[in-house]
Amino acid sequence: MSDLSVPALVGLGLLIVVEAVLYLVALVDLARRPSDQVVGSNKWLWLAVILFVSILGAILYLAIARRPAAAAERPATAGPRAVRPEDVADTLYGKPEDGGSR
Repeated sequence: MSDLSVPALVGLGLLIVVEAVLYLVALVDLARRPSDQVVGSNKWLWLAVILFVSILGAILYLAIARRPAAAAERPATAGPRAVRPEDVADTLYGKPEDGGSR
């Protein structure tokens, strides 16, 4: 190790940090993700792949093992709706008491 140059040691340090971050991200994602959103629905298998297949296991999990949530589970976004100036005025100042027009 002492035979390595400073740039080589810096590069090795960066690789170690990247590997640790990939492991951490993969493990946290696996722990938080429901089983039905994991390919094969077997979280134990993917845990073994992440831990025992070196850095390639974490990359494989992040690349191919995660499924998006079903469309029915996602919150529906409301489409744009027309806003009338009267509605804005009523919201800001309250509805007119006399019931007449403005």
